[in-house]
Amino acid sequence: MNRLAPYAAFFMRLAVGGVFLQHGVTKFHSGIPAVAGFLHGMGFPFASIGAVILIVVETIGAACVLLGIFTRLWAACMAVEMAVAIFAVKVPRGGNIELEALLLAGA
Repeated sequence: MNRLAPYAAFFMRLAVGGVFLQHGVTKFHSGIPAVAGFLHGMGFPFASIGAVILIVVETIGAACVLLGIFTRLWAACMAVEMAVAIFAVKVPRGGNIELEALLLAGA
């Protein structure tokens, strides 16, 4: 079974990186003002900076994870992002944390 471990990590990178990249490209096309407005509406301070961080992590970070470049660094950034999404957004609004929890575990 140990000989399959590298393949498992590869497919996990594909799954997590692919989901983050899809969300990041959507945010990139929406633009920083739209993402910042969304964050501001949720009550996040420094929404413009947060929007840039989200877009960078979800596009550049996801692409790096897919390519295996600085994977641990970007995966840690993704894990922090999902933890913030769960505890600052999802839990106060009543749950539905399944996708975020799965991405947090995968990152």
